[in-house]
Amino acid sequence: MAKKRIDVMNTSFRDGFQSVFGARVLTKDFLPAVEAAVEAGINHFEAGGGARFQSLYFYCNEDAFAMMDSFREAVGPDVILQTLARGINVVGLDSQSRDIIDLHAKLFKKHGISRIRNFDALNDPENLKYSAECIINNGLEHEMVVTMMDLPPGCYGAHDVAFYEKTLKSFLEAEIPYHRVCFKDASGTSNPDKVYKTIRMARELLPKGTHLRFHTHETAGVSVQCYMAALEAGADAIDLAMAPVSGGTAQPDILTMMHALKGTNFDLGFDINKLLRAEEVFKECMKDYFFPPEASAVSPLIPFSPMPGGALTANTQMMRDNDILDKFPEVINAMGEVVKRGGYGTSVTPVSQFYFQQAFNNVMFGPWKKMAEGYGKMVLGYFGKTPVKPDPDIVKIASELMSLEPTDRCPLDINDEDPEKGIESAKRKLRENQLDETEENIFITAACGEKGLIFLKGNASANVRKVSNKKASNTDKADGYTVTVDGSKYGVTLDGNTAVVNGKKYNIDIMEGLDPSHASPVSAGSAATKDAVSVNAPMPGQVLKIKVKIGDFVRTGDILVIIEAMKMETEIKAQSDGTVSSISVNAGDSVKPGQALVWLN
Repeated sequence: MAKKRIDVMNTSFRDGFQSVFGARVLTKDFLPAVEAAVEAGINHFEAGGGARFQSLYFYCNEDAFAMMDSFREAVGPDVILQTLARGINVVGLDSQSRDIIDLHAKLFKKHGISRIRNFDALNDPENLKYSAECIINNGLEHEMVVTMMDLPPGCYGAHDVAFYEKTLKSFLEAEIPYHRVCFKDASGTSNPDKVYKTIRMARELLPKGTHLRFHTHETAGVSVQCYMAALEAGADAIDLAMAPVSGGTAQPDILTMMHALKGTNFDLGFDINKLLRAEEVFKECMKDYFFPPEASAVSPLIPFSPMPGGALTANTQMMRDNDILDKFPEVINAMGEVVKRGGYGTSVTPVSQFYFQQAFNNVMFGPWKKMAEGYGKMVLGYFGKTPVKPDPDIVKIASELMSLEPTDRCPLDINDEDPEKGIESAKRKLRENQLDETEENIFITAACGEKGLIFLKGNASANVRKVSNKKASNTDKADGYTVTVDGSKYGVTLDGNTAVVNGKKYNIDIMEGLDPSHASPVSAGSAATKDAVSVNAPMPGQVLKIKVKIGDFVRTGDILVIIEAMKMETEIKAQSDGTVSSISVNAGDSVKPGQALVWLN
């Protein structure tokens, strides 16, 4: 009897990058490996979406649409390019309005994508239907996803076979249009027995001939067993990666799976020698990148605190950059309670990030003293229905801390009514920043917010960790200086030939010695006096927006600066009344705890 040919999607250049490098990889560095993989016979790639959209603007100083264009050019017209979408969140952590969801599908089709894998972390069918319709109406194939994980010990009521059967039935009853179905376990915590029973259930429930795929990670150490179970139960396809981004927090290696399938009735259809050559090219491409040790490890603790591979390294990279990696074990240990009390949404982006952010807050600020916006909005119902009702005490805390009432309204309706969301809002922000109102710029602004605008204005910097330069140019800047002249204070930061003095940029050229013919006194009109009080950064992060200007009078509680840390925005407020006399930072700057941001007289 002929062996069953199993379709493989090569996830190296999206999920692999996210799982190992926190998605921070420059396009020019990996394209030779893509071309080598095509030569090895691979005709299906994950090429973007998910974290490989925002990360290009946030950390790589690259355009994700240009990356997709380059990817398509590298593989030719016939290879399947697939991206990842998060239902109504599309490619961000926040949910979007209907017009932006439709624009997402339109633009991804325009930039060479063939198929979109589309999931909702809450497994709420209402969060998938509209985005699925947009994907298909714009000429793309839609891969509908049921998200999976194992619950931490002591948790019951979701994420068993009966739950997945109920979820799949709800998708079918909602008449969500689809071409294929995928069961996706981003944390790799589902056990092989559950995988087998779930895929067998789905095979019996779905129409005959439905293409059925299973996706997992090696993080918990059982990925190959789970893939074997899925294939035995009737799966048609699996996701695999290539070294050096296979295993550990990512997918198992294609070569590893070929070895595991020896003597079975399944075949991946690849030439081992060609794949070996492709992996050598890939290793050469990535030789200068810093490989976090946790990215290559299997963690027996992951089933207790389910953290997806892609989110795990993204978060550890951010903690490294902010010099707080020592807190990571405490944060991971705090995740179990956050999952238990949050309604059992699947630990996959954005919910995995909500879990981590809330666990981070619980460690850094005290249990339930500070509510992560995403987690709080999730338990309050603003992202749809969680699989089970969240702990009522947590709902109450979230409502009080966020001054927000619980809701059971459709998130799409809420977002359509939000004046800060949608195409018109993005156009207004582009006009305010004197930027072109192209469809791409509109979507970048909607999906990436202030950091997207920083990129579009040309003020972004790359922060890609390489062995030769583990911190990129924007983190190599001086932290800044407070210069006092005749009792007046100036906030100064230096970046190459640019100096920012009291929030204003100046081109500078430094030479040894004095040139009397060009020396001139500096005006102290906007400087802080010796009695000025500084407003400091409470944590490490990046300045997203400065809400005041020199000369403004502010009152206690007014927002002065917004900084972003661990993908969370923090409002820095005035602690007293006063006049803004100096601004020591600029949008896009990295800051450390205690660094002066604004001076008030």
